Amino acid sequence: MPPRKTGLAPHLELERFLPYRLSVLTNRVSNAIARDYHARFGLSVAEWRAMAVLGRFGPASAAEICAHTEMDKVTVSRAAKSLLSRELVRSRTDANDRRRTIYALTRSGRGVHDRIAPIALAHEARLLDALNTREGEQLSRLLDKLLHRTDAGSG
Repeated sequence: MPPRKTGLAPHLELERFLPYRLSVLTNRVSNAIARDYHARFGLSVAEWRAMAVLGRFGPASAAEICAHTEMDKVTVSRAAKSLLSRELVRSRTDANDRRRTIYALTRSGRGVHDRIAPIALAHEARLLDALNTREGEQLSRLLDKLLHRTDAGSG
């Protein structure tokens, strides 16, 4: 639905504004999952996202974690510091670039990751239960299309 015009500028109906709606949805879903893993494992959203990247892709630098999560450097740095102090990740200096630190899950971190992943997947399944198979596939295609548009700089 196109925005309603009032005077010279279009009227922004925040509750219908796609970026706002996506943000609200993301926050609600993320917070629901976070309540579960925070209560059980004491992890913040940023800490879990960093662990999820390391669990999925293996050892990575802070910049790589930033790229996968869209979190800023300061947030990733704080998460890494906390995870290091809890011995959920370990770090080493990159042999090819001494300025880079590479993070990896420890055995304990892998155990926590492997216990949280099913919790996150169960939340996803409950959310997607609101859609039939065709709608779920369509949503996935539409999200990919919007992500591609933002990657192209037109979003």
